[in-house]
Amino acid sequence: MTESEIIFFTIKLVLGGIIAFLAIMLWSRTRDFSWMFLVFAAVTGYSAIVFDLLLKLGFVHTKNIILLGKEISIVQLALAIFPGLFVIIAFILMLIKTGKKERTNGFAQT
Repeated sequence: MTESEIIFFTIKLVLGGIIAFLAIMLWSRTRDFSWMFLVFAAVTGYSAIVFDLLLKLGFVHTKNIILLGKEISIVQLALAIFPGLFVIIAFILMLIKTGKKERTNGFAQT
C-alpha cells in the first residue's frame, strides 16, 4: 500500500470508529426502529471499511460472482448495499411515524 492509501484508510478507520461507537451508544438508549436502522447502517458501514482494509492487506479472501460481465466479491457487494439499504429503511420508517403523528394531531390535510 502506498503512503496516501495508508493515510486514507487511517482517516476512514478513525472517523468510522467514532461513528460506530456513537451509534452503539445510541443503540443502548433507544428502542425506536428508525433509529435502530441508522445504527445498523453505521455499524455495517464501519465493517465495510475494516473488511476493505483486511482485503487490501491480504488477510482475507473472498469468493467472486459474475455480475454484469464483471467479477465482484459477494461480501464487498453486500457491505456496499446494506448501509444504504438500512438508511432507506430508516427514512421510510421515520416518514411513516411522522405521518401518523400528523394524523393523530389533526394536522393532516384531507
